Formats: sequence, C-alpha cells, structure tokens
Amino acid sequence: MENKRVVIIGGGIAGMQAAVTLSEMGIASVIVEKEERLGGKLNRWDRLFPTMTPAREVLEPMRERVSACGAEVLTSRSVLSIEDEGRGVVLDDRTRLDADAVIVASGFDLFPAEMKEEYGYGLYDNVYTTVDLERMFREGTGIRTRDGRRPSTVAFLHCVGSRDEKVNQRHCSRVCCITGVKQAIEVKQEIPDAEVYSFYMDMRMFGPGYEELYRQAQQQYNIHFVRGRISEASQTIDGRVQIKAEDTLIGLPLRMTVDMLVLIVGMKAGASNMSLSRCCGVALYPSGFVKPLDQFAGNVRSGSERIFYAGTVTAPKNIGESINEAVVAAREAARAIKE
Repeated sequence: MENKRVVIIGGGIAGMQAAVTLSEMGIASVIVEKEERLGGKLNRWDRLFPTMTPAREVLEPMRERVSACGAEVLTSRSVLSIEDEGRGVVLDDRTRLDADAVIVASGFDLFPAEMKEEYGYGLYDNVYTTVDLERMFREGTGIRTRDGRRPSTVAFLHCVGSRDEKVNQRHCSRVCCITGVKQAIEVKQEIPDAEVYSFYMDMRMFGPGYEELYRQAQQQYNIHFVRGRISEASQTIDGRVQIKAEDTLIGLPLRMTVDMLVLIVGMKAGASNMSLSRCCGVALYPSGFVKPLDQFAGNVRSGSERIFYAGTVTAPKNIGESINEAVVAAREAARAIKE
C-alpha cells in the first residue's frame, strides 16, 4: 500500500511486532518510544516464565526484525495526543506526525510500592520489589542484602498494588503470581539452603505451564507457600525485616524475621492513557486501562475506525498474548487503510 503509514505508540514487544507485521503487508510505520531504546519493560527482565527462557533471546531477534523491516523509530519521544480520529499524532515537542492509522501499544506502569507504607519500601534497607530482584538476576551480581550478605531467609508478598481498593487498584494483574513463583525458584537455584516463603491471597495460575511451575516450586524447591497477607513490616536493629501476617488456613497469627522481603508489584494503567482518552473513540475502564470496542470480536479496535490497540494498554497480559494482539491490530489497521 504505497504511501500509507501507521504510527505506533510504544516500542515494547507489542509495538515492535506490529511494525514487523505491517512491513510484511507493505505498510510503512513509525514507532514512537518514550525510552532511549526499544524493548519496553522486557529490557528489565532476565529470564521469562514459565520456561526460564533468557529475555534477550526474545528481545534481540525482535529488535533485529524491526531494524530489517525498515520501520522508522523515534526514541526518547512521547505522544501527547491522537488527532483527527487516528490521522495523526502530536509529539511532546508539539510536532505532528501524519498517519493513516494509529496503533496504541503504550503498555502499562508498575505499581509504586512506596504507596504501601506498611511494607517499608524505600524506608527499610532490605525491602525490595520484583523489579529490584530481577535487576540482580540480570546483572549477575548475585542476590545480596544491602550490606552485601547472601540472604538465608527470603519472603515474597503477592498482590502489592493489585486487588487492593485502598490504593484504587481493584484489578488482578494476572502475571504477578507466576512472576513470584519464578523468582522464588531462582532464589533457591542460587542459594539452595535458603528458606523461601511466599505469602498470597490465592494463586492464579492461568497460563500454560504455570501450574506445573507452581508445583515444581513446592515439590522440587521446597518453597513455603503461606495463604495470608502480611499486615506490616518493620526493620530490626541488625537491618533484617520483621513481618507480621496471618496464616488463614490454620487461623493463627504469624511473626517472623527475614533477611529480605520482596514485594511482587502489579501492573497499573499507563499514565499516558488519560491524555490519549481525550481523543474521540478512545475510552477507559475504571481501572484506567484502555477499553476496546468489544472484548470478544473487537478487542483490538477502538471507537474510531483508524485507532487500534495492542498489548497491555488494555489489560495485564503476558508476552505471548501481547505479540498475538499486535499481529491482529496490524492486520486490522491494514484493512482500515485499504478501505
């Protein structure tokens, strides 16, 4: 389709796949990515659940495909608004990019753990998030407490910033449970004699291979799963973390001291969604995620004929789901341009 162009908002895995698919159909694209390089949140990951595949084995080939397909890439740029129902976007420097269609693949934000003050993130030395722990894995420096010790006891807390009305995050992030299971296994792989505890409300293992990894965590790695929420954490005089919880299966309060507390933070709607919703045809759920035209037959479509969605901009998803949606969104955009 000569002289046709699609603007893709977001250069994560969904945005990159959309560009590749458009190229296969002969349509040019421009990826607008707010970070310095393509890859989105995948840049922060070491290994991927449930197969423990190195993230680079997914990310690097995708970057190569984007480069080979000839898509224009604008990094360190953001989109302020979508104009004319998908016929252009305005960038952060007020310049306009004309388009024949727009694919919104701007992803999600991570819940800021500082908002849950009772857990002491940012206040206590040895309270971390899953992002912090993933950085340790990726950098290969080993799992260490703030003073450089290998932890002998590690506690994970699920659903931090998910299913929590107190912080206006009522939705389930879907992939947090499996993230916690993956990281708990990685801790045991690196420190086999460590005691690892996982505090949860309930385990939601919805994906292929997820339940199997959960069973492996219990049976092979002897990770202790405790049904109950941690009510508060405090720092001891020697820099460890004392936690208070309740084991709801036996109905008894629980108190323990651990070397490291890891908060499994959930996905929240991207901050840019609100500004994008000012465009005609773009609606939001109460959660702040973008609302597609129809959850069944039109899950990548908006109320505008030239605006489409892909990936976690509409809801928490895993990588495979985001890639599949990007393919569909690109094809829908191509069909709209043709018509």
